[in-house]
Amino acid sequence: MTISIRRRQLTTTALMAALATAHPLSAFAQAGAYPDKPVKFLVPYPPGGGTDVIARIVQERFSALLGQQVLIDNKGGAGGSVGSEIVARAAPDGYTVLFTLSSHTINPAIFPKLSFDTVKDFEPVGTVASLPQILVANPLVPANTVAELIAQAKAKPDSLSYASVGNGSPGHLAGELLKLRTGTQMTHVPYRGGGPAVTDVMGGQVPLLWVSIPAAAQFVKAGKLKALGVSTLKRSAAFPDVPTMQEAGIADFEVDSWYAMFVPAKTPKPVIERLNRVLNAIVAEPAIREKLLAQGAEGVGGSAEALGKIVLAELPKWAKLAKDANIKAD
Repeated sequence: MTISIRRRQLTTTALMAALATAHPLSAFAQAGAYPDKPVKFLVPYPPGGGTDVIARIVQERFSALLGQQVLIDNKGGAGGSVGSEIVARAAPDGYTVLFTLSSHTINPAIFPKLSFDTVKDFEPVGTVASLPQILVANPLVPANTVAELIAQAKAKPDSLSYASVGNGSPGHLAGELLKLRTGTQMTHVPYRGGGPAVTDVMGGQVPLLWVSIPAAAQFVKAGKLKALGVSTLKRSAAFPDVPTMQEAGIADFEVDSWYAMFVPAKTPKPVIERLNRVLNAIVAEPAIREKLLAQGAEGVGGSAEALGKIVLAELPKWAKLAKDANIKAD
């Protein structure tokens, strides 16, 4: 009897050791040891753009509440797809987090040969913030309102171009939707992120830009860019004097953008729950909400499941718009 019990104990010990070796993070997560090394936020856009700005607003607090350093790694390209692929192929251990925007649900409609599946290759963590896209112009552009811009575009077809942070970005969709709703022609100029796009529009290389408010806010306030309209149904709290596109006379126009966090598929649930709890705690902090609001963004939070539902709802929505407006990768 004693020998039998001893054998069962040894077998159980060996099995537990094997499981811990095969799934070390799962064991650590269950024990509450995650994270035990720095966590990387992979931002799939260059420094200075809206996604990068929002990530840096919450970075320090994530480091404090996780108890580990949180690093930001910018990997721009293909409307966020380059960085997203890196995360999709990363180890599902919670140490590589995709910090992206709503182009995550737009890209499948524009890049039909993505090397990853937007649904199957990621697990949602939670929504950080939401905000409008803003249409800004170089100060030398004659138009000071959306109506004047449309008149200019119709008077000289194909004379205007607009920049965005890349193919598949919310700004790209907003620009193409404006063309569709007004019957105008404008050339899309995709950039690898908001920072480079803003720089070139201020320099006069491109007259117009659709971009998230954080990337342009300081330059609009400094008079280096002029704001013409926002893409949402309500005005931005950061720029209450800037009309919505519907207020400017463009019917059936809405492009809302959000920032959210995802991890590779098969990441242990305790890790996702830990990240989600920290995210919700951070976006509830008055200081963080104030910083987000200064950029025109509203803290959101919520469950991982809620973000998952947003992804599933938006994929067909943007696929239809891409088809109707004939939006393709440039």
